Amino acid sequence: MSLPHGPLRRLTAQASVLRAPNAGPMTLDGTNSYRLTGPGSAGAIIVDPGPGDPAHLTALADTGSVALILITHRHHDHTDGAAELARLTGAPVRAFDPDHSIGAAPLHDGEVIEAGGVVVSVVATPGHTTDSVCFLLAGDGPAGSVLTGDTVLGRGTTVIAHPDGRLGPYLDSLRRLVGLGPATVLPGHGPMLLDLAAVGVQYLEHREQRLSAIRAALAVIGSEASVEAITDAVYLDIDPAVRGAAERSVATQLDYLRAERARGPWPP
Repeated sequence: MSLPHGPLRRLTAQASVLRAPNAGPMTLDGTNSYRLTGPGSAGAIIVDPGPGDPAHLTALADTGSVALILITHRHHDHTDGAAELARLTGAPVRAFDPDHSIGAAPLHDGEVIEAGGVVVSVVATPGHTTDSVCFLLAGDGPAGSVLTGDTVLGRGTTVIAHPDGRLGPYLDSLRRLVGLGPATVLPGHGPMLLDLAAVGVQYLEHREQRLSAIRAALAVIGSEASVEAITDAVYLDIDPAVRGAAERSVATQLDYLRAERARGPWPP
């Protein structure tokens, strides 16, 4: 049995975090499991129970009464522990994907949830996965906070993995998050960030830089170049541990650009 990475840590007025012991190339320091609670509340919301690690789940359950468990997206490093945490706490699980909801209805975009002394607004942000959502806590500090799952990370950038990941919806989701203003970012992996709008703009700029690099590579190699060839041209000195993720990301970007080609002359 592994041990959770330290005690529950308070980040904002309404959010505390317990990091799961599943660090790796794709999970950074581990999955962030959040406990949301308002002043004087006897219960709480847990967001993303993380992997099925017994010590981590017991630690989450032992933080106090749990009224509800929420899921940002279907990936196993966020959801594998959900059923066990539901058993330990008696709390229902709600996710955008009905397959990951337990004992309650799935989430829907724009829904407002009141539990644990906090008010949570559901913001659909497809792209990283088709079922990705973020959770806005408008009352959490002067600018509020947003739990972004893997749509925005605390360090680096998000992998948009073909075929579940789609770049067009992801870019739209980033623009939607930018519109929420300078909220505190509570990501699924990595440290807290202080300005969602600024981070969202940086993410959009990064995506455009990658697309420009792939367009340039296609102009040299040919418009029907393979994913492997484009990855070699665009991702220089890549760590072999994340090579597969890079290829999936390139496949997603090629899918986006080839749809762009269908709308007009390409490469530009």
